[in-house]
Amino acid sequence: MNPTERSTRDLLLLGGGHAHVAVLKQFGLHPAAGVRITLISNTPVTPYSGMLPGCIAGHYDRAQAGIDLRPLCRFARAEFVHATVTGLDLARREVLLAARPPARFDLLALNIGSTPALAGIPGADRHALPIKPVAAFLNAWDALQASWKCRPPDPRVRIAVVGGGAGSVELLLAVRQRLLAGAGGALPLAQAQFEFHLVTAAATLLAGHNRSVQRRFERLLRERAVRISSRRRVVEVRDHLLLCDAGDPIPFDLLLWATHAAAPAWPKAAGLATDPDGFVAVNEFLQSTSHPEVFAAGDIAALIGEPRPKSGVFAVREGLPLAGNLRRALEQRPLRAFRPQRQFLSLISAGDRYAVASRGPFACEGRWVWHWKDWIDRRWMRGYQHPG
Repeated sequence: MNPTERSTRDLLLLGGGHAHVAVLKQFGLHPAAGVRITLISNTPVTPYSGMLPGCIAGHYDRAQAGIDLRPLCRFARAEFVHATVTGLDLARREVLLAARPPARFDLLALNIGSTPALAGIPGADRHALPIKPVAAFLNAWDALQASWKCRPPDPRVRIAVVGGGAGSVELLLAVRQRLLAGAGGALPLAQAQFEFHLVTAAATLLAGHNRSVQRRFERLLRERAVRISSRRRVVEVRDHLLLCDAGDPIPFDLLLWATHAAAPAWPKAAGLATDPDGFVAVNEFLQSTSHPEVFAAGDIAALIGEPRPKSGVFAVREGLPLAGNLRRALEQRPLRAFRPQRQFLSLISAGDRYAVASRGPFACEGRWVWHWKDWIDRRWMRGYQHPG
């Protein structure tokens, strides 16, 4: 039977990212007749990227910084499936799952995020802790702190972060804040001396931001005694040692990996059109350029003709347009174009309750910026933690 002739159509959402939580809320507020919605995610709680640095630093707990997808699915009258995607059969319109039968769809949306690019760096997968998937990182971070509660670290602890973007800088400063706060009494770290090192292949930090933002973080990192090694591309990771294409090896006790985003292999392997890096190519409707029954948003999507950084702010912006176009596609109505902003507000935290704001060529900083960011983040989270 032709899918359009059935009384019920299946909308399948892969991933519980920022765009899909908006889709769920919109379908909960305005149910669609004859539509069965299923969300498949490998984690029942999706961490909010805007509050992740604060969670690492200890300003928020896991519950404050995460959206439980199960009550949100109940609000949307959607089924939640806790599973890992292993592939996609576009001809049969089925998503392949680990240890479960395939899930069929009439309309499919991807919001599965990305992972730091570890491939091609010998030893990185064994010796580095990647920032994504975020849930796995937070579990590892909690386990590390728990181990240090029982066993104080060596007198000198060398922490290296690979990457030079906003996420890398926020990660390093958040880790620094948490560990130094622990040294003040929460953890038995008072006898430890911490050294922090940021390693990037780029010539400058925060390359996607204006020069004022770059200068401010260069100063903030210097004030916090963070060593910066730019133009140092990592070529191999050994046990406690980073080898780069220039300069001496860099020793470490803990290595955190926060480089540019990489795409999973299965979307391209399934036959979806992708950009050269493997991200799903979508048009102005957030619709696959090769398969009109597939949509994508967030990091996994590459908006052809309008490239944007891999940042949570764009996934948030894409949520409502994606929800609208999924509804229109289900109702066989014309889709509406999504026009991403060319300039957007960026709020980057500095570990403690201090942050830098920028938009276009302008920038400012201060504790008030952090509290402004905190207000924005908490307000956004309330809309999904309590959707009714």
